Order: sequence, then C-alpha cells, then structure tokens
Amino acid sequence: MTYQKRSKDQLAQRVAQDIFDGAYVNLGIGQPTLVANHIPAGREVILQSENGILGMGPAPAKGSEDYDLINAGKQPVTLLPGGAFFHHADSFAMMRGGHLDICVLGAFQVSARGDLANWSTGEPGAIPAVGGAMDLAIGAKQTWVMMDLLTKQGVSKVVERCSYPLTGLGCVKRIYSDLATLACTPEGLQLIDTVEGLSREELSELIGLPIAAPAEAVAA
Repeated sequence: MTYQKRSKDQLAQRVAQDIFDGAYVNLGIGQPTLVANHIPAGREVILQSENGILGMGPAPAKGSEDYDLINAGKQPVTLLPGGAFFHHADSFAMMRGGHLDICVLGAFQVSARGDLANWSTGEPGAIPAVGGAMDLAIGAKQTWVMMDLLTKQGVSKVVERCSYPLTGLGCVKRIYSDLATLACTPEGLQLIDTVEGLSREELSELIGLPIAAPAEAVAA
C-alpha cells in the first residue's frame, strides 16, 4: 500500500491537535509558526513569542499585515484580546523559568533519546543561529520537534546520535514529522502514529532504528 506525506498544513494541524486547553506555548521559527493557524475552535492556547508577545493569534489576512506586530521570525502576526507586549528580557525569563508548557521547534537532527540539534549544521560558511532555541529546549516543560522526517537527500533526521552541534540533551519528548509522530524515551523511539499506508516496520527501515509499538498496543 502506498502512502502520502502530510502537507505542512496537515502537519501543523496534527501538532495543534495535541496541544491541551490552557497551555502556554512557544512556536519556533519556520514550520512551527503554522501551528497558530490550526488551534482547534473553542480551545484556549496562549502563544508566546520570544521577542516579547503573549497572546498571539493566527496569521493576519492578506492585506491586513502590520509590520510593527511581528513574531521572532519577523512574520506579521495578530494579537488576541488580552494579549500583551513586554521587554525581551522578560520574555526570556518566561522561557528560562519553566513558565511555558510546550515549545515547538524545528530541527536538523533529533536522537532517539531526545537530544536536539537545530542551530547549526557545522558546515563551513554556515551561519550559526542559536537564537532562543537553547533557552526554550531546556526551559519549556515539554519540547516537541516539527520537521520533515528525511533530508532532501533522503537521509533520516532522526538518528541514533546527533552529528551536528547540540542544542540540548534529552529535551525532546515528541517528534512530529510529515510521515509519523514519534515519542523519544530513555529506551529509544516509540510510535505514536504514522500516515495511512506506512507500517511501523517500513518506518523503522526508513529511519534505520528500532521503533517500539504504540503505548496502547504495548498495554494490550
């Protein structure tokens, strides 16, 4: 049976589905910003941006952008009723102080045990871009990664051990990708779900690592 990758919006919707009501969440630069557009109706999620915003809404309609109101990736955003602006230092105090329930970050690599590499490939001439990633990865109660599972060359970004410079050790709890959702545990990878038509065995072969059955299947 053939399978189809999740689109970027489908992946963002999959991530948004798991964010609980009342959560304080930081969405990293890149793909994670799309999650703001897919928060389920009736669910209150308070989005924080490291440049000093709390209470962001979805992206503005075309033509309604206000470039004095941007997120950390310099994209125009909206502000929900009750939203607030504050100093950059206060924002980092939130991030470092354990006040965020979840952060959603992109990644170059994630190890099976949750090590994260997302700020540099280490290639000659590559521009280091740590930003607030280290503060978020360690400061948030849960760190989730949102990314394509494979590179453009078809190499898995989920690895046994990261070869790129590390952002944080053992910080990633879940990996949301275009092919599957995985949990990182002390024992290694555990399957949460895959796209229709992709088996756990096929996914394991793509990644090159063993993947344990979903928790409910184990319990059964």
